[in-house]
Amino acid sequence: MILRGRHVVLGVSGGVAAYKAVEVCRRLVDDGALVSPILTHAATKFIGAATFSALASEPARVDLFDGPEPSPHTHLAKSADLILVVPATANLLASYASGAAGGLLTATLLASRAPVMLCPAMHTEMWEHPAVQDNIALLERRGTLIVPPGVGALAGGDSGPGRLADPAVIVEEVRSFFASGAPRDLEGVSVLVTAGGTREPIDPVRYLGNRSSGKQGHAIAEEAAARGADVTLVTTVDRPVSSQVEVRRVDTAAQMHAEVAALASDAQVVIMAAAVADFRPVEVAASKIKKTEGVPTVRLEPTVDILAEVAHARRPGQVIVGFSAETDDVLSHASGKLEAKGVDLIVANDVSAPSVGFAHDTNEVVILAADGHRVDVPLADKRQVAAAVVDAVVRCRRSVVAGT
Repeated sequence: MILRGRHVVLGVSGGVAAYKAVEVCRRLVDDGALVSPILTHAATKFIGAATFSALASEPARVDLFDGPEPSPHTHLAKSADLILVVPATANLLASYASGAAGGLLTATLLASRAPVMLCPAMHTEMWEHPAVQDNIALLERRGTLIVPPGVGALAGGDSGPGRLADPAVIVEEVRSFFASGAPRDLEGVSVLVTAGGTREPIDPVRYLGNRSSGKQGHAIAEEAAARGADVTLVTTVDRPVSSQVEVRRVDTAAQMHAEVAALASDAQVVIMAAAVADFRPVEVAASKIKKTEGVPTVRLEPTVDILAEVAHARRPGQVIVGFSAETDDVLSHASGKLEAKGVDLIVANDVSAPSVGFAHDTNEVVILAADGHRVDVPLADKRQVAAAVVDAVVRCRRSVVAGT
């Protein structure tokens, strides 16, 4: 639990995206962080302090002088491990950059020597204004961490750059910041990860697919990035991803094959966590198949075995990891795949077991290595399972370097 016991001062400034800070607060508390909310007066026009008080570790503060403490900003500033501002409006950025302390939040920012992470959110025209960009550049030069806004729907029916980063992405950035104290044992290593289940179309409406949510593959990508790797994630699912991970989105097995084929040769580690379809329809109907036309005959053909192809084309020193999702004889099937595919590691799990595998937030796996090493990972959060998989990759790379 990377955030357990960490003190995060959560600042909320006055933008419509303030409501998303509630989700950030909840996620941080769920991860074990001690969260102290500070709302500006403008923020209370969009969301109530009582909401944060109910969810956070202690009551939300708004005023600099109305509380029981004579100088709450210095108390919060000294005790914080991180000050996180969600959202950071143009006004907040300007105040902090210029050193103005007109309220409790800005006073706390100036009084603290803790790291500061700002999550800007505003209309496109404001975000792109030279003054705002100058303030961002100045704050970054001073060491402030910036979680850049995305592109999407804005207030008033507008759309464009300036949308607050997804709460899950913000929390992942916080995790990654604190994880930087963890081993950087993949520093500079290029890692390719696949995730999610492919969907093979039958017609424009229907497809053949599986229940993979992509959670495990995404967790592996985040873990590898937190440990210093340069990560590219090829995924079929639209899940939040931290800015440290480069994402390539695909849908079908053929699309995933094309992306992996283009990227694998340059990767030092390839982790194939995706549930790629073994078969696809030979023909795809150009229009929706009507029920009135009777039960259609769907002829199938095999898809490319991407894992076997990557392993066959491997270059010296490259580490290849496969996954084996089974419902019976798990270890037997996984051992057979480990040998048949010619990979370094196989991560096996019984997806029929309770709380294991597809769609769950938890997983239970056995990691088998080609050299006979085995790691049993009991039921745990998928990020913890991801850490075990990355540990096995690091061990494997050290063995390769040592020539054993």
